[in-house]
This record gives sequence, structure tokens and C-alpha cells, in this order.
Amino acid sequence: MYAVIFKAEIKELDEAYATMAEKMRNLAIEKYGCTEFTAVTEGTQELAISYWKNLDMITQWKQDPQHLEAQKLGRSKWYKSYNVQIVEIIREYSEKL
Repeated sequence: MYAVIFKAEIKELDEAYATMAEKMRNLAIEKYGCTEFTAVTEGTQELAISYWKNLDMITQWKQDPQHLEAQKLGRSKWYKSYNVQIVEIIREYSEKL
């Protein structure tokens, strides 16, 4: 299992961003097998974490034409900077209290 961690400094978010973010989340889950996709924004910082079964799924997602368009808009319009980390999950545990 892998996680993609996307951290960004926001330049400007608008209604088009919200629409695109929802579309990209749905695309990742429905077409590329993303098992979970969570994003939060606080002030000028955004953090999104998505979970994937393998690296091939992540690569396909990154190269999807609709996602490439979203990336282009992110660079030109919505973000000042961003960082992406792909990490392998070594261990996971939880407890319901």
C-alpha cells in the first residue's frame, strides 16, 4: 500500500478549483483504484493524502489527460508552490475507542 502526500501553498482558490478538486477525487477513486482521498485546507496551506494499492496506479493517475489539465491549472492559477511525496506504508494500526 502506498500514499501520495500533496502539500501546497495556495495562491488563489475559486469555484472552478472546488469543482476540479471534486472531479479529480472521483476520477482517482473510480478509474484508478484510489482507496481513500482526503484533503484539508488551512489558511494558505493545503494537504491532500490519497491511498493506492500499487505504484502503477499512481503513475496512471498522474498521466491521465484530465489530471494533467488540473496540474496545469494548479501551476498557473491556484498554487504558489507544491510538493508531492510518494511513500510506502510499512505498518498500519488503529483502535476504536
